[in-house]
Amino acid sequence: MTSPDTPAPRASTLTFVGTATTLLQLGGFTLLTDPNFLHRGERAHLGYGLTSRRLTEPAITTDGLPSLDAVVLSHLHGDHFDRRARAGLPRTVPIVTTHHAARRLQRWGFGAATALDTWATRSFERGDETLRITAVPARHGPALVRRALPPTMGTILELERAGRVELRLYVTGDTLFRPFLRRVRERHPEIDVLVTHLGGTKIGPVLVTMDARQGADLVELIRPGTTVPIHYDDYGVFRSPLSHFQHEMRQRGLDGGLRVVLRGDTVPLDGARSEEGPRRLIPLTDPAASRPAGP
Repeated sequence: MTSPDTPAPRASTLTFVGTATTLLQLGGFTLLTDPNFLHRGERAHLGYGLTSRRLTEPAITTDGLPSLDAVVLSHLHGDHFDRRARAGLPRTVPIVTTHHAARRLQRWGFGAATALDTWATRSFERGDETLRITAVPARHGPALVRRALPPTMGTILELERAGRVELRLYVTGDTLFRPFLRRVRERHPEIDVLVTHLGGTKIGPVLVTMDARQGADLVELIRPGTTVPIHYDDYGVFRSPLSHFQHEMRQRGLDGGLRVVLRGDTVPLDGARSEEGPRRLIPLTDPAASRPAGP
C-alpha cells in the first residue's frame, strides 16, 4: 500500500512530434524516438545521393525538449536522426540503437550510444520502476535493396512498477511486414500500444516501409489494445497516406483500437493494461481527429 507521503506514480503519455519522432513519458522515464527535427523544405539525406524534402514542420525543436533518460533510434537514416538532432541533442544522452548506428554516433561524439542485438534488452531503473528496452526484428526493404539501406530494429518498451508490467509498447521501426514478425507476437503476446511506422515509403519502385495493407496485416497479427500510426506524410517518398490505413483498418473491423495522434498532441497511456491484459486505451471517436495535421 502507498503511504500518504509517497508521491503518486508519474503519468505515462505519448507526444507526436512528426515523422517517427515521439516523446514518451513512461512513468518516471522520458524517452525520445527517432529524432527528426528538420524544418519544412529542408532535405533529409537518405544515402547514395538520394534526398527527400520535408513537407511538414516538427511540433517541437531540440531546444524545447525536456531532460531525456534515453533516445531509442531504430536506424541511422536522415529522416530518423538528422543534422539538427546531431547538433542539438546532448552528447551524454544514452542512445539505444543498432550496431551500425552506434558506431557512427560514437564517432560523432555520442559516447553513450549503445547497440542491442536482436532480443537483447537494456534496462533503466528509478525507485520501484524499471524500464526495459528490447530490440526486435525489422527489415527495411527487400533483399535487392537491403544492402543499400542501414540495418534497422523495432523495440518493445516495458514499464514495470513494483515487479508488475504496467505498460508494454511495440515501436515497429521502419520495416516491411514479413513472417519473421510472428516471433514478436510469440515472445510478447500482450501489446498494449502498437506504434507503427507506415507511409509506404518507396525508393524508385521498391517498397521499403509498410503501406496501409501491410500495416493492417501487422495489427491483425499483434492484436494490440491500441494502434498509433506515425511516419506517414512528412516526406515526398511516403506514398501511402494515413487515410489509406484508416480505410484498411475499417474494412477489417480493426478501427475500434485505432488512435490517430496529430503532431503536437499528447495522449495519455495510463490504464492501457488491466488485470486481464491489454485493452483499448483511447479509441478514435472524433472524426475530426482523423485528419492529418498540416504545418
